[in-house]
Amino acid sequence: MRALRILRQVNWIAAEDTRHTGKLLKHHEIDTQLISFHEHSKQKKHDLLMELLDQGDLALVSDAGTPLISDPGYELVQRAYAAGHCVTPIPGPSAPISALIASGLPSERFVFLGYLPRKMSERRQALTEVSSLPYTLIFFETPHRLLVSLEDLLAGLGDRQIVVCREITKLHEEFFRGSISSALVHFTSTHPRGEFTLVVAGNSGEKEIWSEAQVKSAIMHAKSLGTPPAKIASQLASESEWPRRKIYQLIIEMD
Repeated sequence: MRALRILRQVNWIAAEDTRHTGKLLKHHEIDTQLISFHEHSKQKKHDLLMELLDQGDLALVSDAGTPLISDPGYELVQRAYAAGHCVTPIPGPSAPISALIASGLPSERFVFLGYLPRKMSERRQALTEVSSLPYTLIFFETPHRLLVSLEDLLAGLGDRQIVVCREITKLHEEFFRGSISSALVHFTSTHPRGEFTLVVAGNSGEKEIWSEAQVKSAIMHAKSLGTPPAKIASQLASESEWPRRKIYQLIIEMD
């Protein structure tokens, strides 16, 4: 109710997609003027929005979820503060928090990492950087990258517990709970659709023995980088708790 009241009272609404927000406003009979503000236009629109703020109140909304959470806007907030304006949050839906609440995983300490990088090498590097953290990890992912990201999670973090949240608060809301390897099997057979939020258990501090699927995934990644078989076996032996000889034999069998 507060959000609707604010949207009626402000002079302008800056929206990620005016078509989407327009439907919301029409449904609630709100006729406040809309201005487009998204990732590709933010630099051009900053000056305009700052000029408008000098004349009256401005609301910032996103297509779904909470503005600034994997959405543009923090630079606008910085400029608004620098110009002496007041910035007030209107709490609303937030996919990372909703996913964490429903996950059943520890919620006292967590790290939200947004979308994983698109390139495999960058994605795996990002996962390596957080693999030792004891905090619950939260990621966004798209349906067409879900499977490769699950493969990289398995290779980079081990076969931890994961909750894959799909279409949170929408008609086809779904929560899959289990190991990363079981999630990979499940979504390989179901053709992922919709928007995904992944909640992954933090590092427990205990050294786990990798599954064969995890070792194979790591071997394939190392081979794609041109790493010699002997070096792959040595590197993975220390990480996976597998004997070096057994890993080397697996590499030969995969050729």
